[in-house]
Amino acid sequence: MGAACDNAVEQLARLLDQVEEPLKKTFQNVHQGYSTETLVRFLKAREWHVTNAHKMGVPVFAFGVGQSTYDKASVHYYVQSHIQINEYRDRIILPMASKKFRRPITTCIKVLDMTGLKLSALSLLKILTPIYVVDDLNYPEKAESYYIVNAPYIFSACWKVVKPLLQERTRKKVHVLHGSGKDELLKIMDHSSIPHFCRREGSSKSSLSSVNDCFSLDHLFHQELYRYIEQQALNQELVKQCSLHVDIPDQDPEDAKIVDRG
Repeated sequence: MGAACDNAVEQLARLLDQVEEPLKKTFQNVHQGYSTETLVRFLKAREWHVTNAHKMGVPVFAFGVGQSTYDKASVHYYVQSHIQINEYRDRIILPMASKKFRRPITTCIKVLDMTGLKLSALSLLKILTPIYVVDDLNYPEKAESYYIVNAPYIFSACWKVVKPLLQERTRKKVHVLHGSGKDELLKIMDHSSIPHFCRREGSSKSSLSSVNDCFSLDHLFHQELYRYIEQQALNQELVKQCSLHVDIPDQDPEDAKIVDRG
């Protein structure tokens, strides 16, 4: 390898040194004593771009914040949905990604589409607060970065209100990209991972099929998510049906008398 390649390997090795100890042990199981060769393999797959190699396989989650219908449902409903997606991510998506890329993948990238955002969205802070608390207490540090795209002029006003509510470590993860953010996102992910709302430049919105529209119920992610939720609900119902109920009998009066005599 040349000097540039050696330098890339060293940079990626330093990044891996920063992960938690359990993940380091997992990486040891992956490289089986051939750490340099394993790092070279990942770097070759991303044309020797260290950042790309480090993020290789990290799942991308897309959220349509600007056109959300939060005001049409209860806070409880959306918090519950948020928890279901988090559980599906941690129990299904991340393990599958780790197995596919033969390395520990425990975080995700979130892309937030602000198309259609209105100032009235500030009323949704009542939902943001419990969701933020749930994530901080139960799913800490699961998001590597948050990328804001298609932000209208009103976004600045909304961001000034929301930003102080976030912890400093979370604020540092938020990146507001220009326009659809396509060019910036291509630096950290494959074209196939870019959400549909970041691909609209040069093509009409209507040209996207429902299968490619990540907000559509026909999208593969939603279909598999709903099947998972249904299966979990069925399993819980089976547990209830098979649960063992034990009745504690009342004390026999004669036994009580025996105790008193003792």
